[in-house]
Amino acid sequence: MDALFDRVNGEQFFVDLVDHFYLGVAGDPLLRPLYPDDLTESKLHLALFLMQYWGGPATYNDQRGHPRLRMRHVPFVIGPAERDAWLRHMRSAVEQMVGRGLSPADAEELRAYFDMAAHSLVNAP
Repeated sequence: MDALFDRVNGEQFFVDLVDHFYLGVAGDPLLRPLYPDDLTESKLHLALFLMQYWGGPATYNDQRGHPRLRMRHVPFVIGPAERDAWLRHMRSAVEQMVGRGLSPADAEELRAYFDMAAHSLVNAP
């Protein structure tokens, strides 16, 4: 079976997914303070990470090294409220992409990954 990266026709899908996600983050009073004023690099890093994770080029590793998600998120207080807000915006972004290169089955695979990842990054009560 082809990698999800190939099934969604590559890079542009992930750029669009991340753009939709950050539209939600930009207006979220709980999450917005966790990000830098300029979201450009944050968007790029997330898009490159997701492309690589889902079978695309290893550009993220080439530019930033191993993802080490937990280590990179330790400086931020991530409790259940932050996790839930992050998931709400990411689930919305995934839903925006269904029918735009994303099948319902692939959307479910993305949701399952994002749920697991978000829960694993909680570091505060």
